[in-house]
Amino acid sequence: MNALRKILLLAALPSATLLAAANAEDPAFARAAANGALVQEGLNRCNRYLHAWLAVAEPTSGLIPRNLTDSPYWNGKDSAADNYPFMVLSADFTARPLLAAKLLPMLAAERKLTARPGWLRLTDDYNLKGAPGLRQITANAERIFFNSAEYVKDGLLALTEWLGPSPWSERMFELIDDSFALATVETPFGKVPLAGANKVAGVEVSGDYLQALARLYWMSGRDPKYLRWGIRLADTYLLPEGKNHPTRDFATLRLRDHGCEIVSGLCEFYASLHYAGRLPDGGEWAAKKAAYEPHVHQMLDRILEVGTNADGFFYNDVNPQTGAVVNRGISDSWGYVYDAFYTVFLVDGTSAYREAAVRPLAALNARYRGFGWEGATPAKPRGGADGYADTIESALNLYNRLVDDPRVASAVEWMDVEIKQLWSYQRPDGIIEGWHGDGNFARTTIMYCLWKTQGVTVQPWRTDLRLGAVREGETLKIVLAASEPWTGTLIFDRPRHAENLRLPADWPRINQFPEWFTVQRSRNYAIRDRTGSAPRRQTGAQLAAGYSLSLPANAKLELTVAVVP
Repeated sequence: MNALRKILLLAALPSATLLAAANAEDPAFARAAANGALVQEGLNRCNRYLHAWLAVAEPTSGLIPRNLTDSPYWNGKDSAADNYPFMVLSADFTARPLLAAKLLPMLAAERKLTARPGWLRLTDDYNLKGAPGLRQITANAERIFFNSAEYVKDGLLALTEWLGPSPWSERMFELIDDSFALATVETPFGKVPLAGANKVAGVEVSGDYLQALARLYWMSGRDPKYLRWGIRLADTYLLPEGKNHPTRDFATLRLRDHGCEIVSGLCEFYASLHYAGRLPDGGEWAAKKAAYEPHVHQMLDRILEVGTNADGFFYNDVNPQTGAVVNRGISDSWGYVYDAFYTVFLVDGTSAYREAAVRPLAALNARYRGFGWEGATPAKPRGGADGYADTIESALNLYNRLVDDPRVASAVEWMDVEIKQLWSYQRPDGIIEGWHGDGNFARTTIMYCLWKTQGVTVQPWRTDLRLGAVREGETLKIVLAASEPWTGTLIFDRPRHAENLRLPADWPRINQFPEWFTVQRSRNYAIRDRTGSAPRRQTGAQLAAGYSLSLPANAKLELTVAVVP
């Protein structure tokens, strides 16, 4: 049928028939429905993970063990940082009554039980088997600061990114404030909790604190103490007087987790100084940012020179002074480092740093299907679940920034394939591998599901619900289906970086949940049912609070959401 004849035939059809024809030809709703099936599976898996770990909690304290084999204790850097927070988020998405019934009591228990006399509110290891109480007889500063910093960076910051101010964000402020109140390591620039070079724990911990301080400054209402504490650390790792620059002075620089945090932390703190320096009273911060600029760029440039393979993926460890590769394994945390590059691109406009982040995303689908990211052996060539969780997180966070660049389009197929590999690690009982890294399975699954719904969530959740969405420009197309009658709300995402953290810009951050389709509270939106009923007008504030609707059994609702000019 030629185009003219098709137009004439369509013109002769009644309006209802025209609407049906248009609907039948709209592939966006089909893609949204397919996304809904993926989200259903993903959230069901998170719910099973949540219940499986609650089932192994120690009954008196309610705390979960570090793992299910040889570590029957709770600790800050593993149990609290990597597993517990994503039980909280899994409950927020799929079982909200458990927040009050189980997860908040767990927070209260760790607050009470893991505090060591003389260490304020910082967190230490706690026995869950045998005699209850702190696991070690004596205090160890490295252990306590490591526990506290990791709990903040990997756990409490992630919760605050999604939930905003809450009892968990209060705990975050406690741990940061007390860490610097108890800091005793002398540097030329002031006391810090821990320090060090190369692969020692102090490098990771310093990076953790820098990431937290960069965000807490804004969330606190711009309390300058958070920038001043961060400057002590940044001076130590960037300025020549510190003699501890990650690429000038380190003999080994880790470009994977448990080391790369210093690169991410320095760059995120640098960005925070950049925006603070733009404030009317920001001269002090602008001067610091200017002082750091050549040293930050020197670090990033050297990492690109010696730290990547041909596809732009980072090696696990390099000697930045000689350029030798110390560990040729490929980092599953490559996106954590590229978050730093992209952040500096945002503030300084260095296009080479953006281009560097494009390279690995563009290579994933062609050469990194089923790759052994972490813990790969001849018997287990794909390694463990945590490697997949971290590399998919890496891709998702960067793809969110580069979604309009056609060179990274193939990463979509890669993420859709590799998430199934991650999910395949889950056991029938809901446990993944039985250690604290199980939480990262839920973290990345939630990130993936939010991509497939474009940030829209539903309450109350139920196992038969299928919610998916596709964005086309400024329009969102949503499909919601259920097997049984359901009444509830669709909750639309907001610019959480500004509302929850008060950040001046949405720079990429470790353990954030990327923003996709966000509603502005003061704008108006039209919601139209695909059946052709009249559109309903809602403000962004109303959509963020929740859009009420009902579904009969075996029904499917298809909605279009668009900004009203």
